[in-house]
Amino acid sequence: MRSGAAWLACAGPEEVDAFLAGLTENALASLPWLFEFWALPHQLPPGGDWKSWVIMGGRGAGKTRAGSEWVRAQVEGATPLGPGRARRVALVAETFDQGRDVMVMGDSGILACSPPDRRPVWEAGRRRLVWPNGATATVFSAHEPEALRGPQFDAAWADELAKWKKAEETWDMLQFALRLGRHPQQVVTTTPRNVGVLKAILRNASTVVTHAPTDANRAYLAESFLAEVEARYAGTRLGRQELEGVLLDDVEGALWATAAIEAGRVDAAPKLDRIVVAVDPSVTGGAASDECGIIVAGVVCDGPPQEWRAYVLEDVSVRGGPLDWARAAIAAMERHGAERLVAEVNQGGDLVESVIRQVDPLVPFRSLRAGRGKGLRAEPVAALYEQGRVRHLRGLGTLEDQMCRMTVRGFEGRGSPDRLDALVWAIHELMIEPAGQYRRPQVRRL
Repeated sequence: MRSGAAWLACAGPEEVDAFLAGLTENALASLPWLFEFWALPHQLPPGGDWKSWVIMGGRGAGKTRAGSEWVRAQVEGATPLGPGRARRVALVAETFDQGRDVMVMGDSGILACSPPDRRPVWEAGRRRLVWPNGATATVFSAHEPEALRGPQFDAAWADELAKWKKAEETWDMLQFALRLGRHPQQVVTTTPRNVGVLKAILRNASTVVTHAPTDANRAYLAESFLAEVEARYAGTRLGRQELEGVLLDDVEGALWATAAIEAGRVDAAPKLDRIVVAVDPSVTGGAASDECGIIVAGVVCDGPPQEWRAYVLEDVSVRGGPLDWARAAIAAMERHGAERLVAEVNQGGDLVESVIRQVDPLVPFRSLRAGRGKGLRAEPVAALYEQGRVRHLRGLGTLEDQMCRMTVRGFEGRGSPDRLDALVWAIHELMIEPAGQYRRPQVRRL
């Protein structure tokens, strides 16, 4: 669904002129303030009888504007003095200053979005906006949840909830205060982060969600900003959160954490001594089958094993039949100059090697068999990450999502962690097994 603004942007000059000529003088004057005409799809409230609307998006995706316009829609009436659906609104930010500077007075704040005849007045001493029709919106700080004990509201806007220090306490107090009117509602605008209160809100049956990446709002963002953040964060797990607006769920007890993975991010690998392609094959094919995990990694192994460094270069995992993943793995070998292809054969047995040799009869191949569970097999690999000895290039976001859901008890996510399994085999082949066979050079005594 395209907005009116999108249609105007695509229309020819004659169509634009005809559209504007067909508007009355009053409609033409009102057009800049009709948000329904200009809004992106994720900025418009979903239908239905919801209690909480969560707008999740990347940085600059237009979340603040959506929150401001929703408040306008609640408090404004048919005329400047006419009553709206809500008369008392809570505006909750991480701090009072952020609420005032972003939600009220910011470039996309309530004052900037309001037409002159309906623009509210800011009463600094009372920390509130007052509209011509008598409606009010009061700013609260999430650092002071007890301040919400006592007041009552029929609408609320919570901004950047995922970074509130006292998020759970503040959210609970807001729910008790949201008790006026026939059906009080609230909007949450936030860049997603892995916090319990946000996940609890999203699980609630009365919650609806809209979502958009930063790129959805690129018409209103500086090209230099987009170029910089995309060059720096695209293809990273942090980029999935901050640019794509994806909620990254690091489970409790996970062997890897987002912060540790990001700390080992590199833009390019040095000259590598060995490169392998590791495969966790899917024996069956089809849309319902598991993916085949295919990971390319290399190692710099000058000196003793404690000085070795591994680099994860590419994730080329595929969903398809055996010949599909065999071709993808061998193509990755050729692309990266890998010396060996290794694959787990617990499920496929001799079939795995047979399929690979149908594509390339001479490929250097080694079969691997798992003798322990996935979590226990991954634990020594996670230890190498903790020591800062494994680095990631960009473009491994889906693999990293699986890593942050793997615990010693097993994988706590949907499906099978095929990409992670392939990663574990690659690091075992490059670092763990060779280290066990390493012999320190003997120094001959004179």
